[in-house]
Amino acid sequence: MERENAWKKYSLEEEKKVFAFGEEYRKFISKCKTERECVDEIVKLAKAAGFADMEQVIASGRKLKAGDRVYAVNKGKGMALFIIGRENMEQGMHILGAHIDSPRLDLKQNPLYEDTGMAMLDTHYYGGVKKYQWVTLPLAMHGVVAKKDGSTVQINIGEKPEDPVFGVSDLLIHLSGEQMEKKAAKVIEGEAMDVLIASRPLKDADEKTKEKVKANVLDILKAHYGIEEEDFLSAEIEIVPAGAARNYGLDNSMIMGYGHDDRVCAYPSFAAMLDVEIPEKTSVCLLVDKEEIGSVGATGMQSRFFENITAEVMEACGTYSELALRRALENSDALSSDVSAAYDPNYPSVMEKKNAAYFGRGVVFNKYTGARGKSGSNDASAEYMAKIRSIMDENHVNFQTAELGKVDQGGGGTIAYILGNYNMQVIDSGVAVLNMHAPWEIISKADLYEAKCCYEAFLKQ
Repeated sequence: MERENAWKKYSLEEEKKVFAFGEEYRKFISKCKTERECVDEIVKLAKAAGFADMEQVIASGRKLKAGDRVYAVNKGKGMALFIIGRENMEQGMHILGAHIDSPRLDLKQNPLYEDTGMAMLDTHYYGGVKKYQWVTLPLAMHGVVAKKDGSTVQINIGEKPEDPVFGVSDLLIHLSGEQMEKKAAKVIEGEAMDVLIASRPLKDADEKTKEKVKANVLDILKAHYGIEEEDFLSAEIEIVPAGAARNYGLDNSMIMGYGHDDRVCAYPSFAAMLDVEIPEKTSVCLLVDKEEIGSVGATGMQSRFFENITAEVMEACGTYSELALRRALENSDALSSDVSAAYDPNYPSVMEKKNAAYFGRGVVFNKYTGARGKSGSNDASAEYMAKIRSIMDENHVNFQTAELGKVDQGGGGTIAYILGNYNMQVIDSGVAVLNMHAPWEIISKADLYEAKCCYEAFLKQ
């Protein structure tokens, strides 16, 4: 069952909408390269769209009614948005869940050192990466430094044209005989992914100062950001590809950028919420952290944040009880919105063509994920899959179904199984990506637009 290419159905007016939304998204991922930056930007956009901070709702004792819009932030790195529906929340919600963390390099707690007149930052890679893809690229530094006095300092270096960039060096081809004999997993070792940041010694440094280049770095950090070396102990600084996402292809039909996984699902999920007025069932957009490392911790999907904030929203609606909360979660329908692997003509051997995702054919549904024998998978029911098909067809949304490669090639998972633990109906959906988990990933603008249309149709069912 070959699915139709979505580009074929667009009128000139519709095509303009596809490109306009693609440009809106391209600017978003160019600006928001960390989970904190995503939350900050979406909060700003949500406030402009009439969403109220749930903390203020709770503090004021205000009661919520159908059509009210609220959001809650989880420790600056995740959030949930609700639009209250006409039905009692006990009858269930329509939930769009996505993650906003992406593979990257994190600075270690004691990162700064000097070696042979070069100042370096020690890193620990985050998420599943091919380490060799991260060398010889211009990299930027994004993050936050929390100081002992309770203040925080925002770091963003490498994005403006006048900013310096950083990078991980690689061995020259002339001396890489032994390196080239290694397996790809060992060509670049994790402990060799240190970032070069300076080479100029501090002028007028005390003769007792042995590491003069490191001293110069500390002098710059003190002058520009007011931070000391010890402040790295309470910092979260991420090393990410520098530069804006770009239109890709002669026809401008694609976008190459950092962090499509999973902001290419998170952003259209939020955008779909903006088009909802007063839904029958409460609409929810849930954006979480830590998916790339197992959804663990206080800001991951495995935390109690979503359960707790749903209880708070129900309390503000005057409908909370422990049993009502359990029923609200169990009666909900959810889309676990995460990316899928696009078929790559350069690597056909890992895909099974009948069950692969293709560029331009619309949003992708993965009935199940997992590895090999569906290990660790959420497996949506046939009935729920039929319901989703019906919603897509009624709303003229282009969609396709896929698996993550051939059965024995590997696999992967999403937050779907965690939502499924509440006994709700959930299926994986999202956008097909080339170069997944590489510093620069590629998506189709048609698939991005169809994902937004899918999420709108799902929320308005």
